Amino acid sequence: MTLAHDVAGDGPSTVLLLHSGVCDRRMWDAQFHALADAGHRVVRCDLRGFGDTPIDGPHVHADDIRELLDHLGVERAAIVGSSFGGEVALEFTVRHPGRTTALALLCAAAPGHEAGPELRAFFVREDALLEDGDIAAAAALNADLWLGPDADAGARDLVLRMQTRAFELQLPAPDEFDPGEVEVTDADLAAITVPVLVATGAHDLPDFRTIGDRIAGLFPDVRRAELDWAGHLPALERPEETTKLLLDFLPASVSHS
Repeated sequence: MTLAHDVAGDGPSTVLLLHSGVCDRRMWDAQFHALADAGHRVVRCDLRGFGDTPIDGPHVHADDIRELLDHLGVERAAIVGSSFGGEVALEFTVRHPGRTTALALLCAAAPGHEAGPELRAFFVREDALLEDGDIAAAAALNADLWLGPDADAGARDLVLRMQTRAFELQLPAPDEFDPGEVEVTDADLAAITVPVLVATGAHDLPDFRTIGDRIAGLFPDVRRAELDWAGHLPALERPEETTKLLLDFLPASVSHS
């Protein structure tokens, strides 16, 4: 399957945007065209089970990304990953060496992290709401938790719609269609030599600052940014500021692809 995607710009470098687990490619509306206007070829996609990409069989997200880049004729790309998308970006970079030119990880999840008490409590509450069939309440729970204090009503409405869509696609899917796991060790991450930006939000759950500190310490070429205004989804909370963060990082990091 070719993931649902959009392409903008015709610059010599490609930037791939990977959405968070409560969003789909619509979360990048502000950054998509701004990065293209800055001279990049920009690709955003819906992973399987999100947005316009259904779940039609067993799959590995990192391999779906490789197939999308192959379909587009892109040999190498800089990858911007938000939350779950950041974890997929790391898995792709390890599983398909030489295809990544830079990594920008925004409040990223990471392989091997054990959830803290707040995150575990959230999962318990979400599971209970979904078992009761209350998708609207589960979506609202996600919007309340993941959006920081600077998110406006439009951002909240978009998260509600994106998360609801993800539930509609994922809940009916049989267990055998669950995404396959990619084993990634700290040694694998330490072998990533491309430039990496690791950004976290001061208003996010502690888990993600812990992850940010841990993985930033593994990369040989890393820039660490703590966003004092951000929750978990900075691209939606302060779109222009997040775009500037990415533009400041990417020009020095992205080679032609």
